[in-house]
Amino acid sequence: MSEKELNAYRLTSMDEPSDEMLSAIMKEAAAEAQTSTAKAVAVYFNEISTMLQKKIAVL
Repeated sequence: MSEKELNAYRLTSMDEPSDEMLSAIMKEAAAEAQTSTAKAVAVYFNEISTMLQKKIAVL
């Protein structure tokens, strides 16, 4: 299945995705979720590190 076909597909009650299509959609969603989670974790720990450095500087 081409990327163009995958991106053109819209979930509707009238047209169910094939197993291949559903698998591709889920893999893409999982990859995006992993990327956004990794970014959020990096931001979180960066903020904690910054807060800790500020606290150490005050002491």
